[in-house]
Amino acid sequence: MSTPTVAREAPPSPDEPSRRRWTALGFIAVAQLMIALDATIVSIALPSAQATLGASDADRQWVVTAYTLSFGGLLLLGGRIADFAGRKRAFLIGLAGFAVASMIGGAAPTFAVLVAARALQGAFAALLAPTALSLLAVTFTKPRERATAFAVYGSIAGSGAAIGLLLGGVLTQYLTWRWCLYVNLPVAIAAAIGGWIVLPATSGPRARAGFDVPGVALATGGLVALVYACTEAVRSGWSSTTVIGLVAASVVLLAFFAFREVRTANPLLPPRIIADRNRGGAYIVVALVIAGMFGAFLFLTYYLQVVLRYTPLQAGLAFLPLSVASQAGSWLIASRLMPHVPPRALMAPGALVAATGMALLTQLQPGSAYLSLVLPAEILLGLGVSCVMVPAFSTATQRVDQREAGIAAAAVNTASQVGGSLGTALLNTIAVSAAAGFIGTRAGAFVHGFSMATAWGAGILVLAALIAAVTINAARPQPQKRMPSPGPAAVQR
Repeated sequence: MSTPTVAREAPPSPDEPSRRRWTALGFIAVAQLMIALDATIVSIALPSAQATLGASDADRQWVVTAYTLSFGGLLLLGGRIADFAGRKRAFLIGLAGFAVASMIGGAAPTFAVLVAARALQGAFAALLAPTALSLLAVTFTKPRERATAFAVYGSIAGSGAAIGLLLGGVLTQYLTWRWCLYVNLPVAIAAAIGGWIVLPATSGPRARAGFDVPGVALATGGLVALVYACTEAVRSGWSSTTVIGLVAASVVLLAFFAFREVRTANPLLPPRIIADRNRGGAYIVVALVIAGMFGAFLFLTYYLQVVLRYTPLQAGLAFLPLSVASQAGSWLIASRLMPHVPPRALMAPGALVAATGMALLTQLQPGSAYLSLVLPAEILLGLGVSCVMVPAFSTATQRVDQREAGIAAAAVNTASQVGGSLGTALLNTIAVSAAAGFIGTRAGAFVHGFSMATAWGAGILVLAALIAAVTINAARPQPQKRMPSPGPAAVQR
C-alpha cells in the first residue's frame, strides 16, 4: 500500500460544519479590517506624533511612506510564502508580526523607531493581506456563500479607510496618537486566537523546484521603486530627476521580472495568473478604482479640516456616511446580485456611480455646506465602490489552482496598493499645479485644485467602468453540482 502524501490545502468538504466556515470568516474579516484601518488611522495622528517626536515637515511623510513601500513591495512575496508555508501558519505569523510592530511603533522613543516600526508593519501586512483573501477564495466556493463572504471583504476594502479616519480622530483627540498603533494588539490577539481554533491545520505544497529568489528580488525592487516614485512625486513633482530615475528603474526591474517569469520553472508570479482575461481585467479595474477613490480621501480630509475647520474627530465623523453606504452597497446590492448576474453587470455600473460621486465634488466652493455636496458624494462613492470591489475580488481569485490562491490574492492586493500610490501622487500633482495658477484666496486656490483633481478622479473611474464592461466576460455563477465522494483508491497515490 502506498504512503499518503502530505496534506495540501483544499476547500472544505461538503460535510464540514457550516458554522465553522462562517466563524472563520469573522476572524479573517477582523484581520483584514486591521490592515485596512492602518492605511489611514495614522494620518490624522501624524501632526501629534510629529510634535511629540520632533520630526521635521520634510520627514513626517515617512510615517506613511515606510508602510506603503514595504507593503506594496513585498505583497507578491507574501502571497507566495502563504502558498508554500500554509495559509493558517502564514495567517498567524502575519498577525503576530503586525502586533509586535504596532507595539514598537506605539512606544517609539524617537521618530526613526516609529518609521522602522511602520516599515515592519507593512512587511507583515504584505503577508497577512493575501493570506486572508486566499483563505476566503478556497473556503467559500458555492456562488451564494462566496457572494456573502466577499461582501464582507468588499465592505471592509471599501470602508476601512474611512473607519480608520474616524477611529484615528477619536483616539488622537481623547487618548494619544500612540493608541492609533496600540489598538492593533487586542485586535490581532482576538483574530489569532480565533484563527488558531477554527482555521483548518493544513500544510503548504512541496516546493521541489525551490523558491524563485531572483524573481523575488526583481519584483520587490521594481514595486518598491514604483511606490517610492509615486510618493516622491507628491513632494517633488513628476518632472524631478529622482522621480524619473525611480520610474525608469521600476520599468527595467519589472520588465526583467516578466522576462524571467515566462522562462523559469518555478515562477514567483505564474504568467497564467494574470494572463486570464477576467482576472487581468479585475486587477486593472481594482487599481483604477482605488486610484480614483484615494484622491477623494486625501483631499476631503484637508477640505474638512483646513477649509471647514473641523476637528480631527469631526472630520472622522464626517466620513462615517461613506462607510455606511459602503456596507449597504456590499450587503444590500452586491451580495444579493452576485449569484445571479455576471461580474461586469455590477462592476461597470458601480464604477459609474462612484464617478458620479466624484463629479459632485468638483462643484465644491470654500463656502459649500457639508450636507449639500460632500454627503451625497460620499454616499455615491460608498455604494459604487463596494459594488465594484465585491465582484472584483471574487473574480480575481476564481478559477486558479488552489496551491496558487495566495499569489492570485497577492496580485489583486498589489494592484490595489499600486493604484492607491499612483492615484494619490497623480491627483495631488494635478491639484498643486492647478492651485498654483489660481488667482484668489488661499482657500479658493486649494478648492480649485481639489476640483481639478476630482475631475480627473471621476475620469479614472469612468475608465474603470469601460474596462470592466469590455474585458470581463465571465458568466454569472453557476450552482455547483455535488460530486460523489471518491473511493478509497482515489485517495491514495
